[in-house]
Amino acid sequence: MTGDGGSSAPLTFDGVLLHQRLSEALPQLTGRVLDRLVDRVPVYDTMPREQLRGEIQRVVGQCIASFATMLRTGRLPDEGRFLALRQSAAKRAEEGVPVDAVLRAYHIGAQECLQQMLRHATAGDLEHVRTATALVLEFLERMTVTVVAGYTAERQAVLGEEQSARQDLLTALVEGTDVHGAAARWGLDVPPCFLVLDLAIGAHPDEALDGVSPVIAGRRKLRRLRVELDRHVDGTVLSALSGDGGLALVPCRTAPDDVSHEDWKRLADAVAHMRRIAGVDIMAGAASAAPADVPAAVALAREVRRVAAASERPAGLYRLPDVLLEYQLMRPGPARDELAHLMRPLAGRPELLATVRTYLRCGLNRRHAAHALCVHPNTVDYRLRRAAEITGLDVTTGPDALRVRAAISALDAVEAPWDEAAQTPRDEGG
Repeated sequence: MTGDGGSSAPLTFDGVLLHQRLSEALPQLTGRVLDRLVDRVPVYDTMPREQLRGEIQRVVGQCIASFATMLRTGRLPDEGRFLALRQSAAKRAEEGVPVDAVLRAYHIGAQECLQQMLRHATAGDLEHVRTATALVLEFLERMTVTVVAGYTAERQAVLGEEQSARQDLLTALVEGTDVHGAAARWGLDVPPCFLVLDLAIGAHPDEALDGVSPVIAGRRKLRRLRVELDRHVDGTVLSALSGDGGLALVPCRTAPDDVSHEDWKRLADAVAHMRRIAGVDIMAGAASAAPADVPAAVALAREVRRVAAASERPAGLYRLPDVLLEYQLMRPGPARDELAHLMRPLAGRPELLATVRTYLRCGLNRRHAAHALCVHPNTVDYRLRRAAEITGLDVTTGPDALRVRAAISALDAVEAPWDEAAQTPRDEGG
């Protein structure tokens, strides 16, 4: 007897038909499989007893009976016999049972069936042992394919529903519509506070490599970012991310005014992990808000992030207190325009303006500035003197240094304005 239906002598161990041995041992064998599941696959030990001794026991018994039929006929059971396996796998996916636990359960059942048969094998049964083992593997292969197909189909449906729920709630929060209605519709919890992240995401080097699909590289980058963010924060993050940035709302269990320094530090560390694992620069603006105040917090986080970028801060997470001076100086008004005018004489001398910026960024240290610019310190001194002659402001003196810093922030705001119009959340799957 062979797995492809070829004819040969019936499979026997010690003169007794294998399918008969298996069928007669079905109740005891089913019990042993259940005991091993509880003992070796922890998730099965947490199932209600009526489920374990009801549905699970029934599926185990059907599998053993189907295999006994295969031993008798030498052929795989028809599609209908495997329907119960597919439906059971779909239920496990819906319940959130890990797929590795589901697959392990079926392998344990196959092992028990094989052991049940082999304990009766004698030295003269070698050929039948080989055939029976091949049939076990063939049956296990078919079971695995069926289970994975059923599990995956249901899990994709569940994930699609979860994603729809999150996007619906995210849209309601950002647009300021019926947040609690959207949450109730999907059975979601609304925390008392969200930490709002507006992200600008740099390109990964792979996205520019010849022969590498930028779309695939970009989606790989996004997957890494999402995984790291979920790993390092508590609760479910609502996000709308694309290849170059987006929005993330991190749930927080305290009131907005009670968000601690430690909370912000954990979020900053999460952004740092995202940067390192994804291999990209991330500039993030952050703000906290109650659910009803999320639209204003989104606008503030976006503006904080753009102020930090315009003032040439390094990649990382920034809140309003981190950029208070630059934020205020970049507000529209006559004072900002007058401040910006102070730096306009350097418009035709980009090397001088870059040197002034770098000198300020390096804490008024000429040697650090020279190192950052890859020039000699004397070159820095010369350029700073020329900038002072042209603008009338000497950045190397205390009173003028503050004014120059303010003037550069104002110039950045005037020459690189941004559109603060609200945007509808959009997420690129991947």
